[in-house]
Amino acid sequence: MNQSVKAYRAAILHSIADPAVVGVEQSYEYFEDGVLVIDNGQVAKVGPAEQVLATLNGVEVIEYSNALITPGFIDTHIHYPQSGMIASYGEQLLDWLNTYTFPTEQQFSDKAHASDVAGIFLKELLRNGTTTALVFGSVHKQSVDAFFEACESLNLRMIAGKVLMDRNAPDYLTDTPESGYADSKELIQRWHGKGRLHYAVTPRFAPTSTPEQLALAGKLYQEFPDLYMHTHLSENLKEIEWVKALFPERSGYLDVYDHYQLIGPRSVFAHGVHLCDDECQRLAETGSAVAFCPTSNLFLGSGLFDLNKMEQHKVRVGLGTDVGAGTSFSQLQSLNEAYKIMQLQGKKLDPFKSFYLATLGGANALYLDDKIGNFSTGKDADFVVLDYNSTPLMSYRMQQAKSFEEKLFALTMLGDDRSVKETFAAGVSVHRRG
Repeated sequence: MNQSVKAYRAAILHSIADPAVVGVEQSYEYFEDGVLVIDNGQVAKVGPAEQVLATLNGVEVIEYSNALITPGFIDTHIHYPQSGMIASYGEQLLDWLNTYTFPTEQQFSDKAHASDVAGIFLKELLRNGTTTALVFGSVHKQSVDAFFEACESLNLRMIAGKVLMDRNAPDYLTDTPESGYADSKELIQRWHGKGRLHYAVTPRFAPTSTPEQLALAGKLYQEFPDLYMHTHLSENLKEIEWVKALFPERSGYLDVYDHYQLIGPRSVFAHGVHLCDDECQRLAETGSAVAFCPTSNLFLGSGLFDLNKMEQHKVRVGLGTDVGAGTSFSQLQSLNEAYKIMQLQGKKLDPFKSFYLATLGGANALYLDDKIGNFSTGKDADFVVLDYNSTPLMSYRMQQAKSFEEKLFALTMLGDDRSVKETFAAGVSVHRRG
C-alpha cells in the first residue's frame, strides 16, 4: 500500500466556477457522502464514497461524522502585526492608524517579537481554517523574515511583503524610497518562490508614500516575474479626499497606482468601498483584484462594499478579514458580515457564492486557482473539516435544516473558530481542535 495516499470521508463541498458567471447550480460539486483522496500532498481524487471507496485498494480512510470538508479558506487581505490590537475601540480609519496601528507596529523592529507574533497569527489562521493569506508585514524587513520562516516550517502557501512608507507616519516607522526598494528586493530574492511562498510589493497606501517611493515600488513590481502588489484603495471618504490633495495631478485614487505601474495581474487592492464605474472597469481590464473586507468596513464605519457592481464589471474579488481593523480571523464570521452588508443594500448573498468567495474566488483573485481553491486533481491538498455539531445551538439548528443549502447558510451565520475540527496544509494536519 502506498503510504503517501490517504482518504478522508465526510460530506464534501467545493466550488468549480463563479455562481455569478455560470449560475448557482453549475458552480459547485457536493457529495453528501464523499471521499477526498490525497497523494503526496496533492488532490488525487474526489467523489461519492460509493464510487471512490471501490478504487482505494486498502488505503486508510479517515471518517468524520456530522462534518463537511471544504477547501481551505483564503484570506486576501490581513495585517499580521496588528494581531495584538484587534478590537481596539472607537476610531475611524485615519485616527485609528495613528492611535493604535503605528505604535503597535513599532514593536516589530525586534525580530524576536515579530517571530512570537507570527506564531500566534498563524495559529489563529489555522484554527479558523485559513490556509492561504495575503499578508502585510510591518515596515521592518525582519518582520517579513520572521513571518516567512514560520510559514516555511509549516509548508504553508502564503504571500507577504514589507510595508513601504516614507511620509505621513511617525519617524520610527518610515523608510526611504531607496531603502524600501533595497530591503524589498533582498526579501524577494530570499523568499519569493521558495517552497509555497510568494512576495508582495506592499506600499501601505498612497498617502504614506512619496511619488519617488511609488515609482520605485512600480519598478520593483515590474522587475520580477509573478510578484504580487498589495495595498489599500478607497476605503474611507476622508482618505480619498486626502489622496486628492496629495496627488492633484491624478484623476483619482486608482489613477495614482496606475500612473506608477502598480496595477495589473496579482495586484490586490483592499476594500474598494467607494469606487466609480470607470475605476471598476480599469481594475477588470488590467486583471487586478479587490479584497472585500466586510468586518473592517463596518467596524471602522467606512461604508458598504458593492459586490454586485464588481460582478457587473467582472472584477476579481476575494474575501479579507483585515485583522486588526477586522474583528475576527474567521472567514465564516466574515461571510456573516458580508451577508448583512448585502442586505443593507437590498441585495442577496447566496451561501454558495459565499463559499466561492472564501475559497476558489480568493484563489482566482490571487492567480493561484491552478494550485488551490478547490479539489481538482493535482491541486494542493489544503482543506478544512467543519463540524456541524460545534456548539449546542449549531447542532440543534442543523437538525432543523431541510436542505444542504440551509445547512451551509447556517454555517456562515453561526460558525466561527469552534466550527473548525481540523485544518490540513499540503495534506498534513496543521490544526486539530482539542
